[in-house]
Amino acid sequence: MYALRCDAGNQAIWDGLPDGPRQRLTLALADACADPLRFTQPYGEDDGIMRTLVTEDVLAVIYLGHQTKTLRIYQIDYLG
Repeated sequence: MYALRCDAGNQAIWDGLPDGPRQRLTLALADACADPLRFTQPYGEDDGIMRTLVTEDVLAVIYLGHQTKTLRIYQIDYLG
């Protein structure tokens, strides 16, 4: 299990999402924390570190710290 890390700016974006997109992002991040390579896609070249997490209305760029077992949200984009 990976621990989720999110800075204040991305937390504000996450908190500001409409209810449905926020809930879908929350569930998708929980899945990604359990198995990040299964529930995310490569961001550009597949280095296993920079990944994207996509729901129907949100795209998040995340950084996987495999040694520290952390998943850090790098960017959140609302597509709705």
